[in-house]
Amino acid sequence: MQFEESFIYHIYNQGNNRQKIFFNKENYIFFLKKIKAHITPYTDILAWSLMPNHFHLMVSVNYTELINESDTMTSSYHITNSKRTLNNSVAIMLRSYTRAVNKETGLSGSLFRAHTKAECLNCPRGVTPSFITKNGITEIKTGNTEKEYPQICFHYIHQNPVKAGLVVKATDWEFSSARDYAGLRDGKLINKKLAEELGLI
Repeated sequence: MQFEESFIYHIYNQGNNRQKIFFNKENYIFFLKKIKAHITPYTDILAWSLMPNHFHLMVSVNYTELINESDTMTSSYHITNSKRTLNNSVAIMLRSYTRAVNKETGLSGSLFRAHTKAECLNCPRGVTPSFITKNGITEIKTGNTEKEYPQICFHYIHQNPVKAGLVVKATDWEFSSARDYAGLRDGKLINKKLAEELGLI
């Protein structure tokens, strides 16, 4: 993954061999806490959906790297600051979630596919690739222009549980930001104001 500041990205991954990654409600909630801790310092979350065997995040990147205060070492001679990138933070989030779920379930090994995907939805160096069905995740196939991709992806993420047959309406799925945008929940993970400014809602 390669991120650049001030651009919007669709980040997604799925269970290794398409296996489940969320086994109970507590797993979903725990993963949301991981997103808040590891992703929101770098980004504004515009949309999210957690599915039984994969997840989607739509983010606006504010920083690609930050100084990690907890890694700062002080001595009488020097101060060392270590930088953590958004890439590293995504990887740390997935590894720490995997360790916790493996301990809880008695599983072992990798829970997620090796490579998390991050597609830029509004980068100026050409139109983002159209989405297709690949590796068990249905993605958007469209001929729309670059400026329309963010809105299409925004709606796609919220409709994903409906397309998967998990619910009838997007707002019926508890583990997405659709309820927050519908005013059925006051979720703090998303930046509604920015989503409105970007014309997503």
